[in-house]
Amino acid sequence: MMYADLIDQEDLLGQLKSLGFEVPSGSTALQACECAVRGLDDVRANTLRTMVKQMYTSSASIQPTVREAIDKQLLPALAQYQQTRA
Repeated sequence: MMYADLIDQEDLLGQLKSLGFEVPSGSTALQACECAVRGLDDVRANTLRTMVKQMYTSSASIQPTVREAIDKQLLPALAQYQQTRA
């Protein structure tokens, strides 16, 4: 998890990479989230859910561009994946 008081784009990219997601270096937060949701399966979806939950419940602030990328890419993709699994 991030140790700074701010979760920025580099933190997001690093977190995704450390969890095994292939994210090109230099990606924006939005591009990184787009990459992360490609080919979702149960394991990848659960990993992303856990990461987002940890970010949103931590005491750190989330940079607006990172929050927007999560809200526009990760959360809708995870919700859609969950619906297809139900």
